[in-house]
Amino acid sequence: MAENKIPYKIYLEENEIPNQWYNVRADMKNKPAPLLNPGTLKPMTAEELAPVFCEELVAQELNETDAYIDIPEEIQNFYKMYRPSPLIRAYFLEKALGTPAKIYYKFEGNNTSGSHKLNSAIAQAYYAKKQGLKGVTTETGAGQWGTALSMACSYFDLDCKVYMVKVSYEQKPFRREVMRTYGASVTPSPSMDTAIGRKILEQHPGTTGSLGCAISEAVEVATTNEGYRYVLGSVLNQVLLHQSVIGLEAKAALDKYGITPDIIIGCAGGGSNLGGLISPFMGEKLRGEKDYRIIAVEPASCPSFTRGKFAYDFCDTGMVCPLAKMYTLGSGFIPSANHAGGLRYHGMSSTLSQLYHDGFMEATSVEQTSVFEAAEQFARVEGILPAPESSHAIRVAIDEALKCKETGEEKTILFGLTGTGYFDMVAYEKYNDGVMSDYIPTDEDLKPGFDAIPKFPGNEF
Repeated sequence: MAENKIPYKIYLEENEIPNQWYNVRADMKNKPAPLLNPGTLKPMTAEELAPVFCEELVAQELNETDAYIDIPEEIQNFYKMYRPSPLIRAYFLEKALGTPAKIYYKFEGNNTSGSHKLNSAIAQAYYAKKQGLKGVTTETGAGQWGTALSMACSYFDLDCKVYMVKVSYEQKPFRREVMRTYGASVTPSPSMDTAIGRKILEQHPGTTGSLGCAISEAVEVATTNEGYRYVLGSVLNQVLLHQSVIGLEAKAALDKYGITPDIIIGCAGGGSNLGGLISPFMGEKLRGEKDYRIIAVEPASCPSFTRGKFAYDFCDTGMVCPLAKMYTLGSGFIPSANHAGGLRYHGMSSTLSQLYHDGFMEATSVEQTSVFEAAEQFARVEGILPAPESSHAIRVAIDEALKCKETGEEKTILFGLTGTGYFDMVAYEKYNDGVMSDYIPTDEDLKPGFDAIPKFPGNEF
């Protein structure tokens, strides 16, 4: 199709919104390793997971055979309030860079939560309501997941208890207030409300918290209060499944105009955005139908993929959750207090970890000052203030486009813009004031986390 006929924004029609989620595990020859019971070191059964997660979500978590799973009509109807989301051609960024590359981004910030997290939040809240529960508990880092879940729980009249990483709770009061506006209770983590929180505070006085801490607290509350279950915004197989609507829509929009991306880029914290964006493209790669260069981008201050160990580890700091085989920095790893760009989880999705380990995608880490430099460059020409998390992908998209400028190659680049940065202005302020610094943990800094990874036969790394 002629270049001038490709619109600035490519929208699907309402009836083209996916009515099924895509399960990439069905096409993986090497399946992600199962969750293990830390007591028995045997694979977790549905019965063992049921006290923590909703029954239907447990089934999705363990399903490795069905490539497509129907999206319930009530969830489809909710999706229609903000989906399909646009696929945008970054003409202005291309011009500013002077690159022959064609850059597209899938924008997931066109809803009140400000991010892609609502895609899974509404699904998990739906299944909780269907099961007749009173409410759910969760953790949140930057606050996007907590915001999305509070909206979803409000829609289904469920109680929502959020444990928010303390440093984010303090830096992002407006994100906290959005959650409260939608009816959620928000507690800075670690807190004195739980046995695990009190233990962590005793061991690490004055800690700024981590997602691992918040997960431990949320799981404790869910398992000690009748009628509650724990829900998670990233990492789990079920979350990547729900987020596949991002990639399915992006691929359908590209296919409309005969566009095939050469490079697909996503930010990587726990894996929800990256997994959702790449799923259908990865499926084609796994089936040998097409090939793509897929790049996961993570912060240099929390480098799970690029410097972590591929091993079974606890998903939480309190060591109450199952063991997951993933790239991990150790469940006790807490990012430096100067870390402002989100993506602060110590581990990575087991599914994405296996795909990375098997060589189906690359990973790179970037320093936060360069991330915010890219964010401001993007904001000034494309008119969207990006979330710091998404800006990691923007950084590498710009770098790849500049490489095309040097070589003259006309590559097509797709990246995920997971959301907006309007509640992240403390971080932008630090960058603009010149007080933001970069921190890359030394091998010595990482050693305690690695030393604490469980040791048992078969878990060598």
